[in-house]
Amino acid sequence: ATDVLPKRAEDVATSSSFRQFKIDHFHLDLKVDFEQKTISGTETIQLQCTQDGQSELQLDIHPTLSVHEITFSHNNARDWTTTEFLIRDFTNYGTTLVVKFPKAFNSDDKLQLVIKYTATDGPGVCWLEPEQTLGKLKPYVFTQGQAVLNRSFFPCFDTPAVKSTYSATVQVPDGFTAVMSASKWDQRKADSAFLFTMEHPIPAYLVALVVGDLQSAEVGPRTRVWTEPCLLQAAKQEYDNVIEEFLSVGEKLFGPYVWGRYDVLFMPPSFPFGGMENPCLTFVTPCLLAGDRSLADVIVHEICHSWFGNLVTNATWGDFWLNEGFTMYAQRRVCRELYGEAYTCLEAATGKALLRQHMDNTGEDHPLNKLRVKIEPGVDPDDTYNDTPYEKGFCFVSYLAHLAGDQSRFDAFLKAYVDKFKFRSVLAEDVLEFYLEYFPDLKEKNVHKIEGLDFDSWLNVPGWPPYVPDLSAGQELMKPAELLAEMWVNHNPDLESICKTDIKPWKTYQTVYFLDKILEKSPLPDGHIKKLEECYSHIIESNNAELKLRWAQIVAKNQHKPGFQHIRNFLKSQGKQMYTLPVYRALWNGSEETKTLALEVFAATSKQLHFNVRNYVKKIIT
Repeated sequence: ATDVLPKRAEDVATSSSFRQFKIDHFHLDLKVDFEQKTISGTETIQLQCTQDGQSELQLDIHPTLSVHEITFSHNNARDWTTTEFLIRDFTNYGTTLVVKFPKAFNSDDKLQLVIKYTATDGPGVCWLEPEQTLGKLKPYVFTQGQAVLNRSFFPCFDTPAVKSTYSATVQVPDGFTAVMSASKWDQRKADSAFLFTMEHPIPAYLVALVVGDLQSAEVGPRTRVWTEPCLLQAAKQEYDNVIEEFLSVGEKLFGPYVWGRYDVLFMPPSFPFGGMENPCLTFVTPCLLAGDRSLADVIVHEICHSWFGNLVTNATWGDFWLNEGFTMYAQRRVCRELYGEAYTCLEAATGKALLRQHMDNTGEDHPLNKLRVKIEPGVDPDDTYNDTPYEKGFCFVSYLAHLAGDQSRFDAFLKAYVDKFKFRSVLAEDVLEFYLEYFPDLKEKNVHKIEGLDFDSWLNVPGWPPYVPDLSAGQELMKPAELLAEMWVNHNPDLESICKTDIKPWKTYQTVYFLDKILEKSPLPDGHIKKLEECYSHIIESNNAELKLRWAQIVAKNQHKPGFQHIRNFLKSQGKQMYTLPVYRALWNGSEETKTLALEVFAATSKQLHFNVRNYVKKIIT
C-alpha cells in the first residue's frame, strides 16, 4: 500500500503526530489581505486515526500563525464539537499545536477537524512591497515551504515522510491573481475566488501559493508561463516551444509525467532562489530570462524533480541527497540527450568545482559533507543546506550507474525505481535495497561491500566522493577555454591572436568556465582587464546572469573602476542569493574602494532583498 510509512523514518524536525494519524486530504479556505499582511480563514483536515487510544493530535505551527478556534466531528457525524487546544514550545523554527479531544480515538476512527487561523509575516510567507516587484505598482505575496517553513502558512504534519492531497479556495483583492501548486484550478463567478485542487498526494513542503499582479501565456501543449505583466513577452519568447522537449525527454527516460500541467512562474527579482520545484508550477528566478535561451537548462533541473523529489520523496531532510543527487543525475542525463556528452561533462565539471570549493571552505571531514546528515533536535534543516547532497549525491548515483555497467540498464532501473516508490517517501535504505534486488548479479558480487566504496561509507563518511564520474569528454570544450585564459595572464599577451579566437559561438558553460579561469588568475597584469573588456564586449553587454555574475566578480577582484557601474546594475537588478553573496564577498575582500562600493550598493538595495539574503549580506559587510 502507498500509505505505509518508511519503517525507520525518524524526523526530529517535526513535532506532529504523523505516526498516530494519517491526513487523507485537507482544504484551505483563505482570504489574502495586503493591508494587514495576513492570510486568514479555515483549514479543514480529514484524518484517520492509525493507533489506538489517541486523545490528542499534534500539528506543526509557528509563532507567526495564530489559531482562533478548532472544531471537530467524528466518523462523518453531522455534529461539530469545539475542542480545546494549547501551544507548546518546540524549536526556534516552530511550535506545536496540541489539539485535546474530549475522548480517545482508536485505529480506523475517522475525524474531521476545522481550524480557524491567521498567518502573518512568517518565514514561509513572504510579503513583498511594490518596490520589491518588477512592476513596482502592486504588492505581492508568495510562500516557500522547503524545508520546514510551511508550518507558518498552515497547521500541518510538516515532514516529508507523509503525503496527502489538498484543495483550496483563495479570495484576493480586485486586480490580483492567485496561483497554487495544484493540478486543477478554476475561478468562482460569484466572488471571483480562485479554486485549486491537487489530486495527487504531496508532502506539506510542496504546497505553494502566490498572489500578485500576474498574467500568463501558453508556451506549449501543457505549459504556460506566469509573470508580472511587464515580463510576459520576454518569458513567452524565451520559453515558447522549449519546455515540451524537456518534458518529453524526461518521460522517455523516467516514465510518465503524472502532474498534468507543467507551468513556470517567473518570480519578482527579489526571489532568493534559482528555482523551487512546486508541483505543476515551478517557481523560478527572472534571471533565467537571458534573452537568448542560454539558461533554459536550469529548468531541466526543476523538471526532473517531477520524478525525483516530488513523486519519490526523501522521508527525512537528513536524506536530502535522495531528492537532489538523483535530480542532478537526471538533469545531466536529460542534458546528455539534448546537448551531447561534451557540454554535459563541462556543466558537471562546474558542479564538481563548486563541491571542491565548498569542501575546501568547510574542511573535508565536516559532518555536513556526509550524504546522510544527522540533523540534531533543534537544528533547522535549512541550516544544513550545502552542495554535498547535490554534487556528492550525483557522484553516488553515477557510481550506481557505473556498477550497472550499461547505461540502458541503469535507465531501466531509474524507471522501475520511480514506478515502485511513486507517491511515497523513502529512506536511503529503501532505495539501496531495491537497487540490489533489481540487480541480483551485483548483489551476488557484494558490490555494496567493496572496501572504501561500500554503500555505508558513501552514506556515513564525510569528505570527497570515493568515486567521481569520468568527465574527460568535456575536455574538448575546457581545453580551449583554459588555453585562452592562460594567454590573458602573460605579461605581454599577443592581443591580435587572442582576439582572433572567436568565443561568441561558445555555449554559456564554456564561457563561464573561461571566466572562472580568468577569475582564478585575477588580478590580471596592468591594463589587461581594460583590453579584456574591449575584446569581449558581447560578454559585458550580455543579459545572461551567469556571465554577469562572473564579470562582476572579475571587476571586483581587479578593482577595475570603470566596471563598478556593472556591479551596481547587477546587484540592483536581482536578489538571488547565489548571485548576490559572492559579489559582496568579492567586494569586501578587495580595497577600501570596493568596500565603499559594497556599502553604497547595499544601502540602496537592501529594501528590495529577501529577508534572509539581507541578513547574510549584513554578515559579510560588517
